[in-house]
Amino acid sequence: MTLIAENLRAVQDRIQQACQAAGRPAGSVRLLAVSKTFGPDAVREAHGAGQTAFGENYIQEAVDKITALRGLPLEWHCIGPIQSNKTRLVAEHFDWVHSVDRLKIAQRLSEQRPAHLPPLQVCLQVNTDGGPTKSGVQPNEVLALARAVAALPSLVLRGLMTIPDPVEGFEAELALHRRATTLFEHLKAELALPQFDTLSMGMTADLEAAIHAGSTLVRVGTAIFGKR
Repeated sequence: MTLIAENLRAVQDRIQQACQAAGRPAGSVRLLAVSKTFGPDAVREAHGAGQTAFGENYIQEAVDKITALRGLPLEWHCIGPIQSNKTRLVAEHFDWVHSVDRLKIAQRLSEQRPAHLPPLQVCLQVNTDGGPTKSGVQPNEVLALARAVAALPSLVLRGLMTIPDPVEGFEAELALHRRATTLFEHLKAELALPQFDTLSMGMTADLEAAIHAGSTLVRVGTAIFGKR
């Protein structure tokens, strides 16, 4: 067994234990392996250990990797910021986008999604902890954005993504993540979209608290691939 395979097993064990501790069913949380800055060989190793969904922050690097690994049945998630001049690359190569925080970006992704590909699965990035310089739509503006994005062709609105600043202690992490869960549940009720089912929340350091708060997808890089 390779080191990446061992790490993947350890992360899956953490997820399973966190689900049990939170009283959630097994399989209710997906693992997204964040492979940014690691090459195609690392992704191949992870795939060989059973991982199929990978997250990338840097779009050109990701496109090169996606192209190199075209023969493998992988699911690619864009989890980094998207500038207007990069929307076509994202629309043409990715399966999911977690980091939509402006209608303009969503419109461009919809317009540029090739007709032969299935709709792009989209999450809205929300700035839940209020940092003034952080990416993400403000919580009081997310419902209007969600309604506009849900109406676009070639996109399917799947949920929310958060990247809060680190805080000390499980209880503090839990309280922060619960803000996003409350917002997610409110939007789910308001939008009444059956496919609105994804709360992308939690990383290597805080995945237990995120799962306890209700995350359905955790984004883990360091614990799988090592330090960058």
